[in-house]
Parts: sequence; C-alpha cells; structure tokens
Amino acid sequence: MATARPFPKNRLVMGILLARRALLEGLLRELEALYGPICEVSPIRVFEESDYYDTEMGNKPLRLYVAFTHLVDPSRLAAIKGETNALELRFLNAEGGREVNLDPGLLSLTSLVLATAKGRTHRIALADGIWADLTLIWSKGRFVPLDWTYADYRDEGVRSLFGAWREALKQGGG
Repeated sequence: MATARPFPKNRLVMGILLARRALLEGLLRELEALYGPICEVSPIRVFEESDYYDTEMGNKPLRLYVAFTHLVDPSRLAAIKGETNALELRFLNAEGGREVNLDPGLLSLTSLVLATAKGRTHRIALADGIWADLTLIWSKGRFVPLDWTYADYRDEGVRSLFGAWREALKQGGG
C-alpha cells in the first residue's frame, strides 16, 4: 500500500481575458493582493479563437497569461477558482456582463490543470462545484494538447510559453 504524502507545490498560473486594456493594471494589483507577486506576464493579444465572450465583453477580448512567484498546494485549486469568480464580479459592466474572465490553473512538471465551474465527462470534481480540467500534458519534451483542450491552449506559442514556465519551475521554482 502506498503511503499518502503531501502534494508537491505547483506554480499558480492564470489565463486572463479583458474587455479593455485599461483594466489590466488594477486587475494585476488585485491578483497580487490575493496570490503574491506575479513573476511572468505573457504578451497581450486579441482573443480570436472563439466568439463566446464577444457579446458579454462588448468586443473581442484581450488575452494574456500570468504566473505567480509563490508555489501553491494543488488541493487549493477549487478555493482559488471560487476567489477568482468573486473577483470577476467586481469587474462587471453597466449591463452586468463580465469585463474580466479569470481561468486559474496549476502548472507542474507533468501537466497544466485548469479550474472550471463547467462539468464535462473528462473533468474531475474537486469541491464546491469546481472541476479540474487536465488541459496539457508534458510528453517527449513539450506540452501536448488533449482532444478537449481549448483552442488558445493548443496554440504552439502558448504551449511554448508554458514550457518555458515549466523549465523555470524545474530549475528551482523561479
């Protein structure tokens, strides 16, 4: 019988969609107040893989990814998603639509797992209505998408970005 041990800590990462660039500075301050310093920020680009958020956000949202300095216990993922859902509610437009969408995830040496409130056949229930979505796996020296991986996480540049963040994690966490 295997003995249960504490989970290795993971890098907290966040996929961010923004209705307007002007929201970024305030949002990053809020995220750092919750999770500590941000160590990496991806370039910002227009999110064109889907029109799912266009109506709610009033246009094509901007997409970026951030990574946090402090490593987290992976058993906190559901609680973190609850916190980011609450933060999204602080960024509503006049019609009640979100101007910010936050997708927290855990980057480890073996995978990228995102948190979601949408259950699907391949997702694992965590707690409080939050599910774990295995989004990318590390195989043969790179992150590989799965059949259900969202289009933006399938992008080679995005997978390379997470690969670089994984390498920093492997080299000692920074």
